[in-house]
Amino acid sequence: MIEVNNISFSYPGQKERVFDGFSLRVEESKIYGLLGKNGTGKSTLLYLIAGLLRPQAGSVCCCNTATYETYKRQAEALEDMFLVPEEFELPAMTLKRYVELMAPFYPKFSQERLEACLRDFELTADLDLGALSMGQKKKVFMSFALATNTRLLLMDEPTNGLDIPSKSQFRKTVAQNMSDDQTIIISTHQVHDVEALLDHILMLNQRELLLNASVQEIMDNYVFEYRQPGEMDGVLYAEPTLQGNAVMARRRDGQAETQVNLELLFNAVTKGLVK
Repeated sequence: MIEVNNISFSYPGQKERVFDGFSLRVEESKIYGLLGKNGTGKSTLLYLIAGLLRPQAGSVCCCNTATYETYKRQAEALEDMFLVPEEFELPAMTLKRYVELMAPFYPKFSQERLEACLRDFELTADLDLGALSMGQKKKVFMSFALATNTRLLLMDEPTNGLDIPSKSQFRKTVAQNMSDDQTIIISTHQVHDVEALLDHILMLNQRELLLNASVQEIMDNYVFEYRQPGEMDGVLYAEPTLQGNAVMARRRDGQAETQVNLELLFNAVTKGLVK
C-alpha cells in the first residue's frame, strides 16, 4: 500500500509547484491507470512514490510488513518496488549477465517468469542488449520488471515505442504474469492500450485528483456506447464518429454494463461534466 500524505513539491528554479497539499492512497492487488494531460505531474508522482524525488512537505510512504518513507531509499523498501521509466538505457551486455548483476537486488526474482514474459514478447533469453532496437529493449526491460515479482510495479508510458502487435502482447503479458499481491500503477496517454487491464482510474489535473474511482464503480454508473442524433437522452458527453455519436451517459436501472471508454471518460472529466 502507498500513502501520499499532503505533499508539496516543486522543481528547483520553478516557482509553480507541481503538487501542493496533495494526498492519495493506493491499495494493494490492483492495476491503477494514472491519466492526465502533459505537465500535470504523472511522472513526478511516480518518481516521488519510487523515492527518486523527495517532497518539500508531507510524506510518501510504502507500507508492507513495515512502513518506509520512500525518499530514504531503504533496502527493505527498494527490494519490493520497481520503476519502468518512459526513457531508459540498458548496458551493452548479454541479458544473462544483466540478470546475474541485477536479480540479486530482488529476493523474489523469478527466472521462470522472465522466460515466460520473453516468450510472450517472442524474444529469447540469449540476447545481446546492446544490439536491440528501442522497442525490443522495452520488451526486455518490462519482462525483467515483471520477473522481479515486487509488490509495487510502476510503469511510465510503457507502450510508447511498441508496435500494434506488441501492445496486445503487453496487455497479455501483464495480465498473465501479475502476482496476486502485486500493485501496478501505469501512467499513460495511450489509454486504449491499457484500458482493458485497469481496475482503478486516477485522473490528475493541475496538481489535484479529478477522479479516483474503480472501473466497476464507473461501469455501475455510466454506459459508453454509440447513439444516433435522436437518441441522446441522458448523455453527459458525446463525440461524432462514423458509427454515430460515441457517448458517455448515465446508466439506467436494468441497463447492461458496457466497457469503459477511457478517452470519452477522460474528456468528460476534464471538461467538468463528471465528478
